[in-house]
Amino acid sequence: MTASRFIVSKDEMDFSAIRAQGAGGQNVNKVSSAIHLRYSIPDSSLPPEIKERLLALRDQRITDEGVVVIKAQGSRSQETNKQQAIERLQELVDSVSQPPKRRKATRPTLGSQRRRLEGKSARGEVKKLRGKVLP
Repeated sequence: MTASRFIVSKDEMDFSAIRAQGAGGQNVNKVSSAIHLRYSIPDSSLPPEIKERLLALRDQRITDEGVVVIKAQGSRSQETNKQQAIERLQELVDSVSQPPKRRKATRPTLGSQRRRLEGKSARGEVKKLRGKVLP
């Protein structure tokens, strides 16, 4: 089964240019080449199940209001940073586009149960030998 890919609309993205952090000489102090991309999940045109899975993610880029904030500052070019931010947002949406597989309940094998109990009894013996030595 192939997963259908939901393309994120650029109309729903909000871009702002900011000054990049870190090393870069005078260029970094003069030019606002870093990009902040803001994308509101509740207001987006994504399907409801994708929105639900995105909001359920424990990702530090998603605010409490459901806004994804991505900062791209890897390049000196504003256009390149903008493209990288869009790609990262698309990767985030793609990561939740496939529903998680249902877990099938299984039972431990007889061998694994025996090994577990043998390990527990061996550990118990070690602990028993730690007691006081009687004369």
